[in-house]
Amino acid sequence: MYDIRMKIGQKIKELREKAKISQKDLAYSADLDRSYIASIESGQRNVSIINIEKITKALNVTVKEFFSDKLFI
Repeated sequence: MYDIRMKIGQKIKELREKAKISQKDLAYSADLDRSYIASIESGQRNVSIINIEKITKALNVTVKEFFSDKLFI
């Protein structure tokens, strides 16, 4: 099953890799734990909208831009 957790994780990983930053650096910038980022990227964790906002800010994209991807349509 390809659920929303997998889609969100895939998008975060894609943006992080495009920005050429590690999970550790993203976690630091978003004030989250590295293992939490890893579990989101692998689709194992439900992520709150508050943490999505922290992550998107750390990746220099808006929440609107994040969810405008074809993955979510």
